[in-house]
Amino acid sequence: MQLTGIHHLTAISARPRDNLAFYTGMLGMRLVKKTVNQDNVSAYHLFYADGEARPGTDLTFFDFPVPSERRGTNAISRTGLRVAGEASLGYWRDRLKAAGGTTGDVIEVDGRLTLPFEDGEGQRLVLVDDGGAGTASPWARSPVPAEHQIRGLGPIVLTVHDLSRTSAVLTDVMNMRRVRDYAAHGAHIHVFDMGEGGLAAELHVIEDKASPMTRQGAGGVHHVAFRTPDETQYHGWTEHLSKLGIRHSGEIDRFYFRSLYFREPNGILFEIATDGPGFASDEPMDKLGEKLALPPFLEPRRAAIEAGLKPIE
Repeated sequence: MQLTGIHHLTAISARPRDNLAFYTGMLGMRLVKKTVNQDNVSAYHLFYADGEARPGTDLTFFDFPVPSERRGTNAISRTGLRVAGEASLGYWRDRLKAAGGTTGDVIEVDGRLTLPFEDGEGQRLVLVDDGGAGTASPWARSPVPAEHQIRGLGPIVLTVHDLSRTSAVLTDVMNMRRVRDYAAHGAHIHVFDMGEGGLAAELHVIEDKASPMTRQGAGGVHHVAFRTPDETQYHGWTEHLSKLGIRHSGEIDRFYFRSLYFREPNGILFEIATDGPGFASDEPMDKLGEKLALPPFLEPRRAAIEAGLKPIE
């Protein structure tokens, strides 16, 4: 079995109204699903993606009223967002700086041009030039020109206390490949990939034995999910983890995809998720994200759920 790439990444926001404004207005991503955290329906779960809501383009947020993240080790420490070409990075540098955001300079890292920046809650992001590789699905109503729009996720950066334990799970359990190392920002970084490889299928792992453990909070990341193409392989992963004695959540039907959760040895939460059925399962593609969507098992509780949510638009 092979995971084919990054499926989605879920982060935490304590300011959902500002979050929505930033990711749709500033970054020009499409809100493809406005729903709730299925395990805590008092919280929104917002999904931003490309124009066609394709797996691998979803950056999602739980709306949790919690303090800011305390940065440290054993966490997902930066999220890559792919764009095409040096001109796009220049566009984004100017756009983000004009808005007064926390933005770095365009620099080459691991042989690719990058632009690090943060959102208003300190969520650490980086735009990475993918050279226009692969399919792009721009959103027609984005405030960002089609040629500069965000094309999808990757790479994802992890910071861990013990590299050897994480590496063993990535390679021996998840069938990833350790493909190269590089130095950047004073750190030695180890690259693992999956499937056909490329930026949309890479994890970059930093070992940090000196820092305290991260305290999860607003501006931090909750978990990262990896793509499995169909339910046959999804069931195979469940059986595989069970045979290895790795504690996991069991299979969970999230309606838009099927999920399987477990923690790697340093405590970072991983998810394996199916590519389908997809976000158009309950809304037309041209109407995604325009109203609160609930999976069928929550629909009978709609009135109470809506009453418990604050308006964000």
